[in-house]
Amino acid sequence: MPVSRDTPPHNLDLVIDFVNTLDLETGVDRIATPAGLRAWLRDEGQISDAGPAPDAADVTEAIALREALRSVLLAHTRGAADGDGGPLERVAGRGQLAARFAPDGSMRIAPRADGFPGVLAGLLVPVAYAAMDGTWQRVKACDAADCLEAFYDQSRNRSGRWCDMALCGNRTKVRSYRTRQTR
Repeated sequence: MPVSRDTPPHNLDLVIDFVNTLDLETGVDRIATPAGLRAWLRDEGQISDAGPAPDAADVTEAIALREALRSVLLAHTRGAADGDGGPLERVAGRGQLAARFAPDGSMRIAPRADGFPGVLAGLLVPVAYAAMDGTWQRVKACDAADCLEAFYDQSRNRSGRWCDMALCGNRTKVRSYRTRQTR
């Protein structure tokens, strides 16, 4: 697979955008309220104006999914075994994420559940496709503790650690240098 593509495969940019709904540097969380979550899902084409209206419990569940994804992405960055997949499995289970076959024999992965459980499970569809071809390991979280932004690692050897080498990578390396110099 060529790694010079402009956008991640399998609509992984949706998952990346979802994880990045929390900006740690500014403290802005775009899905912290039912209205914010609904607006983000609508803007991303995941629900229509007539789609399910999330409530406070749905916001809690969406935030838990986001942070579970971030945990897995940090594991990808640090070369560790994947993070705890339990929360992802629960969301997929509640949304009844399954293989769906068309009359022509083609297959797609899609949630069977209606309502908000199906919407959240739909966010895992790109993960399922990417896991099948190995591109899921390229989705990472920035290793800078004050950033943790999700990104798609396009480096040839899959060694990217920061969302932006010029910013987060440089800051981390300068901090490390200064720490060594004060010793």
